[in-house]
Amino acid sequence: MKSAVDPAGDKKEVATLGGGCFWCLEPIFQALAGVKEVVVGYSGGTVPNPSYEEVCTGTTGHAEVVQITFDPEVISYEEILEVFFSIHDPTTLNRQGADVGSQYRSIVLHHHESQKATAEKVIQDLSSKKVWEAPVVTEIVGFKVFYRAEGYHQGYFEANPRQPYCRVVVAPKVAKFRKTFAPRLMKDPDRRGLTGP
Repeated sequence: MKSAVDPAGDKKEVATLGGGCFWCLEPIFQALAGVKEVVVGYSGGTVPNPSYEEVCTGTTGHAEVVQITFDPEVISYEEILEVFFSIHDPTTLNRQGADVGSQYRSIVLHHHESQKATAEKVIQDLSSKKVWEAPVVTEIVGFKVFYRAEGYHQGYFEANPRQPYCRVVVAPKVAKFRKTFAPRLMKDPDRRGLTGP
């Protein structure tokens, strides 16, 4: 499947990923050169139009995810996944740190077979390098539907940098990411996700 082309002639592709609280993932992917948009929401479950409260019960089957629209000529899907696997622990089942529940599971929702093959390759490569001691438990499943999260979740870290969870959990992840992937950051310092609290 080829990347979609928007009316302006720019190529774009979509990645849907879950790796813990979506507040952590959003500011990181927003900071990457080549990323056009990041939206937080829910995917991978069976309940239509779930609310945040419903997803938090762990009974909807949905995971907290980010849906990333990017230019594959600037950043590849493989590079998106390299960042993804560096910013969360894909070896903990239904858990990221103190966040426990199936909604926090590590999941790649592929939009076509090429993305599936790339995800499998990235996991195989990282596993062969023994990046983690435990086996990877990341789900790789076909994308079906994405439900945009409530408005107050969009841009949460940017709007609430001094909120306790953001200070203790999100900010350190963003700082580590910025140091590790400095060459891949957007050049615009005013872009969301580049600045911390």
